[in-house]
Amino acid sequence: MIIVTSGHVDHGKTALLQALTGTHTAHLPEEKKRGMTIDLGYAYLPLNDQILGFIDVPGHERFLANMLAGLGGIHYAMLIVAADEGVQTQTIEHLSILSLLQLQEIMVVITKADRADAAQIEALENQLRQQYAVLANSPFFVTSATTGQGIDALRDHLAQLAELSEVEKPFRYAIDRIFTIKGAGTVVTGTAFAGKVSLDDELYLSNGQKVRVKNIHAQNEQNNIGLAGQRLALNINLDFDRTLITRGDWLFSQAPGKPTDRITVWLESQMALNESQPVHIYHAASHTTGKLTLLQQQKLAPQQQALAELILEQPLFLAYGDKIILRNSNSTAVLGGAKVIEIDSPKRHKRTEARFDYLRRLIQAETAQKRTALYLQNHAVEAQKLMWIEQLTDAQLDAIVQQNGDIRFQSWCFNADYRAQQTAKLLTALAQYHEQHPDQLGLGKARLYRIAALNQPEKLIYHFIDELLAENQLQKTRGWLHTVDHKIQFNEQERALWQQVLAQFEQHNGQALWVRDLANILGQEESAMRNFLYKAGKLGYLTAVVKDRFFLTENIYAFARLIKQLTAGKEGFSVNELRDALQFGRKMTVQLVEYFDRCGFLRRKGNIHVLRDADVFDL
Repeated sequence: MIIVTSGHVDHGKTALLQALTGTHTAHLPEEKKRGMTIDLGYAYLPLNDQILGFIDVPGHERFLANMLAGLGGIHYAMLIVAADEGVQTQTIEHLSILSLLQLQEIMVVITKADRADAAQIEALENQLRQQYAVLANSPFFVTSATTGQGIDALRDHLAQLAELSEVEKPFRYAIDRIFTIKGAGTVVTGTAFAGKVSLDDELYLSNGQKVRVKNIHAQNEQNNIGLAGQRLALNINLDFDRTLITRGDWLFSQAPGKPTDRITVWLESQMALNESQPVHIYHAASHTTGKLTLLQQQKLAPQQQALAELILEQPLFLAYGDKIILRNSNSTAVLGGAKVIEIDSPKRHKRTEARFDYLRRLIQAETAQKRTALYLQNHAVEAQKLMWIEQLTDAQLDAIVQQNGDIRFQSWCFNADYRAQQTAKLLTALAQYHEQHPDQLGLGKARLYRIAALNQPEKLIYHFIDELLAENQLQKTRGWLHTVDHKIQFNEQERALWQQVLAQFEQHNGQALWVRDLANILGQEESAMRNFLYKAGKLGYLTAVVKDRFFLTENIYAFARLIKQLTAGKEGFSVNELRDALQFGRKMTVQLVEYFDRCGFLRRKGNIHVLRDADVFDL
């Protein structure tokens, strides 16, 4: 467990921690020389069966960024106020930040009690309770590091604090210091936001590179394991210069996705805010600048809450519920705090009533299970993204999907409604195609996907198509998908005519024939022959590559097999290559290739044609 101590410069934070723990938290020569904590100082106190860690954050205004770096993953804080000086500038600013972080408990510790009388101390306590609502129910302790007054009572209270860290989640660790030790190599220090780490574990740096944990110091003691809520020093097998890792980087137990530069937050203002303004953004040990935009109003008064969007200059690794502190454009005052509601928020249509309703429901959802159900409304979401947003293990996500009655297929998660919506689109699109193209047997899988569900995950839509085939809601004939009732047949007279037509195609050795030419040869009216040939097309005997010009479908399949041979081992083929292989004229070859492009078997890429869907002409 980590407890943050904050307060105005020279109000006795470091001395209080030394009295509690016996450790002086100033660790940089400059700090000891100047008598103030510039970087984060740490001390440790063994209590019962655990070790409490204390972060002594700097009180001087110039070093506020360092103070903010110490507040990630913390649930408890001590606000230090000197009895003789009372509330000062940094006291107010630190209290503002602590209140914005919505900690479980803020303990008020009045220090230097030996320098003030009882009346002065009582007045200070009344002032703090009355002027700052967040402290109304806080425990107060009156102490003196010099005389030892109140130290035991404070220590006893600390021993009773409940452990709130999320050990069961994936390991997530914010790096705030990097150094090397001769004989050991690279060491990073930071606070574990969640999860646990053990010796020899493989972790991922922010850039995705894997590292191995060689040694662990947890709460300043050698250990084989480090837990969420602990201050950890990790010796990692990183064989390159320390400048390639910087303060604000992370270590994760799961491979990180891309950091986000656009988020939606639930904002609590500390000062009056305009609809849009530049801000400094602090998250864990990271700091960047960005633009804050209110989503539902043009102004926001102090102490008010609202939905807002943050566009970040530098992308950050953020997850749902992460806490952020915002300062003004020149970083001289705290504007407010924010809780991350949505990462990778949309660039368009972000102010619709439906979207606001979705965001409000996200805020109100108390568990990852409820929020996951919301994420999957009308969407399929990658499992990896869900695990990142909610910081879940693979097993935890599977359990949530099962509890919600949702579905996981390979890397995608979705619900039954989404599947019903997409399958309905597929069936409707195929029915409309039959209506518009009665001469065609059906569609290839790739083309049906592009017509019905282009913006959906391709592999998932193919899976739905396979399910529809298995359920006999779709059928497949010679590689073409069609509806169950899309069936036609010849009558007796037409069967006789078909034998004559077939004989003409055989005489022309695989060449395409025109409607007019066949009508003249067989003594038929052109319109009647056209209707007959298109009916033969519906039955799959003929294929029209352009209007009124037909190949035998079996020849089309033969041409497709030849094309697969031509493309074997290379990217594609040219029209001239196919013309030479078929011994056709160029015009007929171009018509044939363009037909294959239209039906989704091929795709043109510059001056060549590449195979798009090899299943279309698969017998």
